Amino acid sequence: MNQLFTEQFNHDPSWNDVYPRPQMKRRNWQSLNGIWSADNGDTCEVPFCPESALSGTTQDFGEHYTLSTHFTLDPSLNGDVILLHFGAVDQVAHIYLNGEVLGTHENGYLPFTFEINKASLSVVNELSVEITDNLDPCYPYGKQKRKRGGMWYTAVSGIWQTVWLEAVPALYIREIQVETSGSSVSIKKYLSDGTTETDQKTVEDPHLWYPEDPYLYRETVTHGEDEVEIYYAFRSIAIHGREVYLNNEPLFLNGVLDQGYYPDGIFTPASPLEYERDILRMKELGFNTLRKHIKLEPDIFYYYCDLNGMLVFQDMINNSDYSFFRDTALPALFPSAKHDDRKAHKDTRSREQFLSSMRAIMWQLQNHPSVIGYTIFNEGWGQFDSDHLYELAKRLDPSRLIDSTSGWFAQNKSDLSSQHFYFDFQRNRMKKAIRETDRPVFLSEFGGFSLRIDGHTYADKEYGYEKVKDTDSLTNRIIREYENLIFPYIKKGICGCIYTQLSDIEDEINGFYTYDRKVCKVKKEQIRELSRKVIDRMRGVS
Repeated sequence: MNQLFTEQFNHDPSWNDVYPRPQMKRRNWQSLNGIWSADNGDTCEVPFCPESALSGTTQDFGEHYTLSTHFTLDPSLNGDVILLHFGAVDQVAHIYLNGEVLGTHENGYLPFTFEINKASLSVVNELSVEITDNLDPCYPYGKQKRKRGGMWYTAVSGIWQTVWLEAVPALYIREIQVETSGSSVSIKKYLSDGTTETDQKTVEDPHLWYPEDPYLYRETVTHGEDEVEIYYAFRSIAIHGREVYLNNEPLFLNGVLDQGYYPDGIFTPASPLEYERDILRMKELGFNTLRKHIKLEPDIFYYYCDLNGMLVFQDMINNSDYSFFRDTALPALFPSAKHDDRKAHKDTRSREQFLSSMRAIMWQLQNHPSVIGYTIFNEGWGQFDSDHLYELAKRLDPSRLIDSTSGWFAQNKSDLSSQHFYFDFQRNRMKKAIRETDRPVFLSEFGGFSLRIDGHTYADKEYGYEKVKDTDSLTNRIIREYENLIFPYIKKGICGCIYTQLSDIEDEINGFYTYDRKVCKVKKEQIRELSRKVIDRMRGVS
């Protein structure tokens, strides 16, 4: 196995240089990233998990370990309260400050924060994080597996996002919720004392947000002595008939599966700019949508999507058990087989963890204009009572699209009829899939054609759905797939498609780019032209 590194540049900012939460930004902050000590005598470079090359670790940390760092508070952090933020720690974290318990957090993908009385801090402070990650399937875990291979990837643990401090007054703005409708803006401030305050305004002739013109409004919001910088956009997403509309104009979701893995940092790229590069790589090929697959990214990723006009269809993160036979093989062969999911995956704890995670993800992403939809379950994995969860998701956020069951095991309620077609026996079902529903049909996974580029692979093993021999063959195979599977059905019921995938990942060699992002495996000009034809077909241009 070769350890690859994504291509980096001398001017790249580090994770210490980029404010982690652009949607609610305070001027002064202090990063606690850097070299942390482990209780096994090793060290770990935060925010990189110890399983990654960028962490600098030299041994397996196991399922239980403690990471510690010492810090002196930056003099610029003036305020009564110090907020200690963790972007994400996988899976269970017990936090200690100067030997005292701050609290515990469960869930390896969600951010969390603790309040610290500034007066209680010492000149030099010790922060310790006691970590447990035994890949408990009750928690969301996504594509992680101890014995990686094929569609399963290296498991991560511990701190994999930025740890940081900021100072606030005793009464401060804890969260912001922004809603735009027509020409009006509502900015709701959730304050630290449990109260709320709402500012409302009207913007004359608002500049709408589009992938081609991602216009963002920026302003400063205050309450008392607290001040935060925010941004927002005017855009709407809706379904009319069997088409998706953005700002009351027909939209075809021409997208790519994006799983957010990197060979050197696994969950975390070496620089936050690598997120933006991935977005721009796909825009260069003509794509307008990323399906963020079974992973929640730090806020900076969604900011780059907002900034660069990349639409996002966000997956929830699977938990519970997975069975290849039950969840993949049987439904792929027999998609019409009846499946009542109300009694599936009945474990109460697993259900509660999934619901808690779903609510938190939707709350966290609510202000991002790039996020236009959510996938609740993928290919039956952990699926339960999806009609009820569709109703819940619509109550939580009626402004976005909901794909209840991506691939198969569809129940009664979903905004889209979501299909996965990778093989010939599946591709022949497109006509039937369109004929049997009055919903827009969303081909939420297809393609996956594999091309090995020597010198840019992670492992000797190869995983994919159909092998091709070179760049020309891959490009032509993708074009042929669009011509046979997508073009005939545009304006007849199909509203979008998601090609698998943005880059190779470990054994999987079915990306547009190699895992290290150094080689684009297709002819860019031809894929751009293909993407242009998709839009032309949607607009009725031959």
